[in-house]
Amino acid sequence: MSSLLSRLVPTTALRDLSPEKTPRVTNMELFFDLVYVFTIIQLSHYLLEHASWLGALEYVTLFAAVWWAWNYTAWAANWLNPDHASGRALMILLMGCALLMAVAAPQAFGERAWLFVLAYVAMALIRAGYMAFVFRGHIMGRNYAQLGTWSAISGLFWIAGACFESGRIWLWILAVVIDYAAPYVGFWLPGKGATPMSSWTLKGLHLFERNQLIFIIALGESILLLGGYLVSHEVHFDTGVAAFIGFLLIVTLWWIYFVDLSEPGEHRFAHETDHTSLARAGLAYAHGVAVCGAIVTAVAIEMIVAHPHNAIHTETAIIAFAGPSLFLLGCTIFHRVTAERLRGLYILAVVALAVWGWVALSLHMNGLWLGVGVLAIMMIMASLAKRKAT
Repeated sequence: MSSLLSRLVPTTALRDLSPEKTPRVTNMELFFDLVYVFTIIQLSHYLLEHASWLGALEYVTLFAAVWWAWNYTAWAANWLNPDHASGRALMILLMGCALLMAVAAPQAFGERAWLFVLAYVAMALIRAGYMAFVFRGHIMGRNYAQLGTWSAISGLFWIAGACFESGRIWLWILAVVIDYAAPYVGFWLPGKGATPMSSWTLKGLHLFERNQLIFIIALGESILLLGGYLVSHEVHFDTGVAAFIGFLLIVTLWWIYFVDLSEPGEHRFAHETDHTSLARAGLAYAHGVAVCGAIVTAVAIEMIVAHPHNAIHTETAIIAFAGPSLFLLGCTIFHRVTAERLRGLYILAVVALAVWGWVALSLHMNGLWLGVGVLAIMMIMASLAKRKAT
């Protein structure tokens, strides 16, 4: 048994964990991320087709699961060498599970609930089990064993939701709460205690780069939705103007993230000793909110471009507000964690977006005017934020 374990899960599959080395992002990790191009497309189309309060709640639940599956895999690859034969096999297996989640997502609250749940739970247990074995004899092995136990507990609620359609949304929300709360209680278990954050020897710059890449993928979905609509529809003047507004909004999100946030983030990770606590709040949680906002913004752009001259509906106004606002909220948390101060301009921009959405809806403005206002608020805020930083 020991010999078989050594062949399947060799300790040599771990990266060089010496303090002076920062892991590089490997081609295998980039290959794994390709699944999330498709996954994000699926999620954005889900919100487009279910633009209601219930649809939004279902979208957030699905996104939370998808994000956590990616997040935990990115953390695992911080220690695991994805270019080792064993590590590569694990990444390919997890990639297959992620693909099944993406395929199931459009009908996750219907006939493909079991496919979504089994893929998600299998991904969580396989990943945690592998890492616990590959770290055998090391404190990280205990850490991953406790993480796996929490994943199994949340998995019970995921499975229960697949069994009982009437309570599915609430059981799955409870499962998400368990998954997201686990790191903040240190994966505490009776008789075992918690796993101290200091025992998770993380390399923050590697994980920060991974989060930057997945954010680029999220912005890419905006480009895909925008370009796909223009290719499949006749382009009139108002459609072209709306598309131009959408393109500038995508550029503004990129500008805020990479020009205003990346440099202080990289500086903090380069000089901070406790990368784990920093990455938990600044990457696992804050980036999840920002990526969610980028996807919702893509949906807002699609809705505006599709009906530029029609009076906006409530769902269009809410989504146009929610997308950039979620993105700014994620940026606010990240900036608070890395720069240790609150970026008040982001909060003011969220308030301005809420006011503009309400005004546009009350005055029955069309999609073009809604988009112009959202873009103006984001561009002014980005300009002021950069000027203040310099």
